[in-house]
Amino acid sequence: MENTNYEAVVLNSNLYKIFAGVYNDFRSVASNDYMFELPPLEYQDFIDAVDKDFVKCIVLLENHIPTAFLVYTTAISESIELNVIHCLGSEDLLTKRKLLIEKFLKETEKERAEKVVCYPLLGVQSGFTSDISHYGFKFVGLAVLRFMMDNKNSEEILNSIAQEPQDESYKITTWENMYYDKAVEVIHEGFKTASDALFDTRYLTKEGTDDILDKIVNGVYGEFLPETTSVLMHNGRPCGFCFTNITGGKIANIPLVSILSEHQGKGLAKHLIKKSVSSLLNMVRSGEREFTEVNVSAETNNIPALKMYRHIGFKEDYSYPQAYLPLKK
Repeated sequence: MENTNYEAVVLNSNLYKIFAGVYNDFRSVASNDYMFELPPLEYQDFIDAVDKDFVKCIVLLENHIPTAFLVYTTAISESIELNVIHCLGSEDLLTKRKLLIEKFLKETEKERAEKVVCYPLLGVQSGFTSDISHYGFKFVGLAVLRFMMDNKNSEEILNSIAQEPQDESYKITTWENMYYDKAVEVIHEGFKTASDALFDTRYLTKEGTDDILDKIVNGVYGEFLPETTSVLMHNGRPCGFCFTNITGGKIANIPLVSILSEHQGKGLAKHLIKKSVSSLLNMVRSGEREFTEVNVSAETNNIPALKMYRHIGFKEDYSYPQAYLPLKK
């Protein structure tokens, strides 16, 4: 019987033809096994992205045949984003993941002195925690909540909430570009000490927060929806924001919600979010857009936030470990 010989290598043009099989196997299970909301790139589009250095790929060769791979990118944020680890079949999974991770850590050694690694362990990858914890990865639990546009019960819950806060010094309006600088300040204050800053260190500085917000507003992270992005005003000055965008063809998302600390604890967040969700729902009811849902994520141990979303009509769908590897010392 032939001994199994493994080798982890960076994907190169010599492997493009024989790599297609394992990549297309991943595409066939991306939705069910990995919770991908959108189909992964077609194979040739993926190869084009590799050639342009938008994504990087490490391939595991088993007796010279690709049977597993790891994809990551450094092109989107200040973090090294590990996107997925996929293996064909069910044999030798621990060994395969170990070799891929170790090659990844070797390839990113210099970058990891300045960049955190983040890795959302979606779908079957949630079982990888014990494997990668040996390499120093830490974990934050995240829950994904959805407001389904065709759920009448959720709509009734949403409509039971007052449109505006009782305190008349607060009003809710929609996004204008003039609020951008204030939004950077509010998001930075709200997120610089949050768990998000552990796996996206941009939140630690105003400059980094500016980069995140710029990418949201300019559509890098999905189509920005200014008409459903809500702004909390206090005596005519912005003090809170609920951003909305589209992460999939019919999937709306709330990527950021933040209110200045002096205005927290007054139940204002639910009014702010209600305004955005109601606006999205109205677009659906009018036939202007065809959103099937709006989703949001929250830490699994942030009980007040989870309760608030439930009280607006969101329902928890699934949770996953968000892994991050702190800066290499």
